Amino acid sequence: MSFPIKICVNCGEEFELKPDKPGFANRCPECSDPEAVSAVESPVYAGEHSMSEVNAARRKAIRDLLYREES
Repeated sequence: MSFPIKICVNCGEEFELKPDKPGFANRCPECSDPEAVSAVESPVYAGEHSMSEVNAARRKAIRDLLYREES
């Protein structure tokens, strides 16, 4: 039985899409490694401090929208 041939979206290499292949269906097994996926998929932030500032700004915006005075 022949498996469908796919082309990896990361490296462009052809691979066989097998039923129990871990990872994404459009990536080859080398590009679907958990370490490679986490490096590609995870957003890059300047640090934890900037994320807390972003979260604080998000909470303030939501609070302002929910509790603004209607004129």
